[in-house]
Amino acid sequence: MEDLSKLKEQLRSERPVPWDSLPDIDLYMDQLISYMPRQQLISSRDNKLTSAMVNNYIKANLLERANGKKYSRNHVAELSIISFLKQIISVKDAALVFNEFPKEDIRSIYEKSLGYLDKALNSVSEQLPDSIGENEIADMIMRLAVVSYANKLTCLRLIDILQEKEESKKPTKKSKGELIK
Repeated sequence: MEDLSKLKEQLRSERPVPWDSLPDIDLYMDQLISYMPRQQLISSRDNKLTSAMVNNYIKANLLERANGKKYSRNHVAELSIISFLKQIISVKDAALVFNEFPKEDIRSIYEKSLGYLDKALNSVSEQLPDSIGENEIADMIMRLAVVSYANKLTCLRLIDILQEKEESKKPTKKSKGELIK
């Protein structure tokens, strides 16, 4: 099946650009929006980034504010990571995860996420047979979807653990009686 061969090749070869190939000049919002599809893979159906989404990510403290009206290489890297994460977890949960990493280390976070993505895409490519019958496609979709579901459940539970950790760091409110003493 030609489509399957094409898919396997895309899984093996299509990747977001490496750090050193990200734009090294600042971009205005419209340039940023037109650049981001290059960072997305295969057929990310409804993954189109909008300026409203960028503004929402900034409001959610998931993305740094623009430098004036321009977005840097760091912004492109952060938006790329956000586009991976938001496929599985909420923007709020993505912010919780992102905040666990030092903001000044966006390059290593970006490169680490590309490494994880590369391994995952190669693994999926290896799982695909060279040929598949038409009635086996549904089974392959079911298998991959169930694995994705299991991974998502695990991510959500780990987020719960991370939230519990963050909550335990917050100072507890004292009752009025304790404040007077």
